[in-house]
Amino acid sequence: MRIGELAARAGTTTRALRYYESRGLLPARRGGNGYRTYDEDDLRALRQIRTLQDFGFDLEETRPFVECLRAGHPEGDSCPASVAVYRSKVAELDALIGELTAVRETVGAQLARAERAMEALAASQEAEPRCELGETG
Repeated sequence: MRIGELAARAGTTTRALRYYESRGLLPARRGGNGYRTYDEDDLRALRQIRTLQDFGFDLEETRPFVECLRAGHPEGDSCPASVAVYRSKVAELDALIGELTAVRETVGAQLARAERAMEALAASQEAEPRCELGETG
């Protein structure tokens, strides 16, 4: 298939495909007419890249998965290098979750403090007598 068809089937752009090619993730095969040509294996590799990127993997982190597919494995994550990337990503996500949990606790404490201050201010304003008629001169 040609680049436009591959892009359409993979749900991406021809520009992205050229970029993946420049990064060595997609083979640069050319037909006799000079056009780029692709096959179903390229489509599988692209789908793997796109899925991983949707999960937050950067492009370089997808490389072991693509190489695993290119080596003939049925799944891109059935190789030791791919599993190592998964482990690294899980550790990264755990660290982010820890940071976000700490921020959430801080913001929650600030919210509770602000609500108490607001309630105290409202209570103190209710205790003061109000003049309904206004000043007359």
